[in-house]
Amino acid sequence: MFLPKCVATVRPGSCIIRRMSQRHFNLLPACFDTDYLLNPANRQAIEANIQHRKGVGDIQLVQRINEQLRAAPQSESERGTLQAQLDAELAKLPNRTHPAVVGYGTEPRIIERYNERAKRTDRKYFQFGDICKRMNLYRMENLGNFTGHRSYYLTDELAELEHALICYAVDSLRQRNFQLVTVPDVLPGRIIESCGMSVHGERNQVYKLHGRDGREPLCLSGTSEMALAGYLAGRVLPADRLPQKLMAVSRCYRAETSALQEEKGIYRVHQFTKVEMFAVCQPGQSATVLEEFRAIEVQLFDQLGLHFLLLDMPPCELGAPAYRKYDIEAWMPGRAMYGEISSCSDCTDYQARRLGIRVWTGQEETFAHTVNGTACAIPRMLIALLENFQNEDYTITVPEVLRRYMGGKQLLRRRKVLPELKLTKRVVQEDKF
Repeated sequence: MFLPKCVATVRPGSCIIRRMSQRHFNLLPACFDTDYLLNPANRQAIEANIQHRKGVGDIQLVQRINEQLRAAPQSESERGTLQAQLDAELAKLPNRTHPAVVGYGTEPRIIERYNERAKRTDRKYFQFGDICKRMNLYRMENLGNFTGHRSYYLTDELAELEHALICYAVDSLRQRNFQLVTVPDVLPGRIIESCGMSVHGERNQVYKLHGRDGREPLCLSGTSEMALAGYLAGRVLPADRLPQKLMAVSRCYRAETSALQEEKGIYRVHQFTKVEMFAVCQPGQSATVLEEFRAIEVQLFDQLGLHFLLLDMPPCELGAPAYRKYDIEAWMPGRAMYGEISSCSDCTDYQARRLGIRVWTGQEETFAHTVNGTACAIPRMLIALLENFQNEDYTITVPEVLRRYMGGKQLLRRRKVLPELKLTKRVVQEDKF
């Protein structure tokens, strides 16, 4: 993704402060919080944060390279090499961690349980794949030769239910003043890395496209959060227009796989549809926006009638960009387990520094904060709905809030693959000569 080059800076109350030309430029270099990260007095705190967050990053190496840069003069090429090494190592360091969750250890804290009465164990429940096979509503077997491993087809009423979930989420967000944006699925690797997901090494979640002749790699987007963040890259936004809340419906591509029995079927797949929330805001607003996103997710799933847990996640589950993250896990009776269906994260200035997203306060420019959240991730939402609302006659009760998007349909019924056969009598008369 390329963005227009800034040719002038103005200070009106316009939506975007910097006036742009028709020429384009590559993304500006990342701007790390070097005042904090390169201060030797902070080394111990940074090391502790790294260890809490799965040990990614090496602050000692970062500060050692910085000391080399500040030592005796080097040639321009040597300084350039050291600066590139320093930037690469700075990029690996995780965001800081909210002090309230530092002491959680490795386990999340349960904030609240919703719809506990909906957790029924009074009879046997089929897993999603089994009930769908009985109803002839999807296919996942024998697809490897032409659509790849972990592919799936949703058909008939199950495809209608997917569409209903998307419309339900989008309509709910529109009522909360989210702007709908259609985003690209193919992004430069740097956009993805700036958002906190690695595109290098053999063990990563990103699909890379070949044929770029040594240029920056293009990748399939893992979530529309990346494209929405890239849409705002290099911009300076007026503080009085923030927070700006965006939403997108997109396909998401993940190279990850799992051999766990409880994650079989469409629980973990290579491509799926998701409705994403994204916000850019002033530094002092991100904690409030995170709570707003959390409340939106809770209301969306509460109105569906699902039993779920709201979790405050420990440092080891935050990934690189999140300062604080809430997960929502829904009860899936066919699997007899809770499965993650949503999350929301306050990334503070982690993404904004790497993408050059700034705020003009009227007096100075500061880096923006970003917040993201999942309004609806289709495969796991379908699992939760079909496993919870299946009936003993192999029908599925459609949650009331979704019926308006399905023509008033209250039940999903078994699809008949072949027309019913009827036996008829045929009378054969002999010819008489």
